[in-house]
Amino acid sequence: MARRVRVNEAGFHHVYNRGVERRDIFLEDSDKDKFLDIVCEISLHYDFAIHSYTLMDNHYHLLLENKRDNLSDGMRRINSSYAQYFNKKYKRVGHLWQDRFKSWYILNDEYLLTLFRYIESNPIKANISKKFGEYKYTLLYDILNNNPRECMRHSFIFDFYSDTEELLELLDIPISQTDEELIKKIQKESNTYKKAPNKIKKNRDLKEFFQKDMTKSKRNENIIKAYKECFTQSEIAKYLKLSISTVSKIIKNSKFKP
Repeated sequence: MARRVRVNEAGFHHVYNRGVERRDIFLEDSDKDKFLDIVCEISLHYDFAIHSYTLMDNHYHLLLENKRDNLSDGMRRINSSYAQYFNKKYKRVGHLWQDRFKSWYILNDEYLLTLFRYIESNPIKANISKKFGEYKYTLLYDILNNNPRECMRHSFIFDFYSDTEELLELLDIPISQTDEELIKKIQKESNTYKKAPNKIKKNRDLKEFFQKDMTKSKRNENIIKAYKECFTQSEIAKYLKLSISTVSKIIKNSKFKP
């Protein structure tokens, strides 16, 4: 079977890898700490920003942004550096990773936010924790404990949410079956393009949708209209000075199905 074409283009990527034969790649907390040290050190060199992460015992998820077309080079460095550390520490030889890393290019803000929730929910799905931010090796845990690493301090989450209450409000919105199916569909698809498609051009400005004395119901109606015309939830939220979770709820509670 032909390998998927790797999309190295600058932008947001969901990156995933797991141990060979699904074996554990983190045997102690110190291994997870070392992996994060490696991620941040190499991210600084390759100009990566880490927007979310979860480290499970036998795999990891990273939501990262590369500013240059260098995803493959950077991820190879991260995986090989950690494999060298692990093999030396545990006196083993051979491959640590099941395969080269997998990655999926993220094309819009809605999918970006869905992926953030999906990645942060991994420990809950695995019955390791009962609520968001409780498991130590997630970005949300770092945020709640005021201890994000340097390579994670420019996560879009800090720009979108002014406080942790708003962020937890977003995470309280369950990942729908449609969201789950979208993630699975994208992960199964082969990336056959070499360049990601350009962003959709809007025919109107957001200010055309919203007037100063507009009622709340009319505002919500126009949020749906703006969303239908390809404005993202984050663009609408920033313009109206609302939280993304509020805009997301308005859209989800409407009859509109994206």
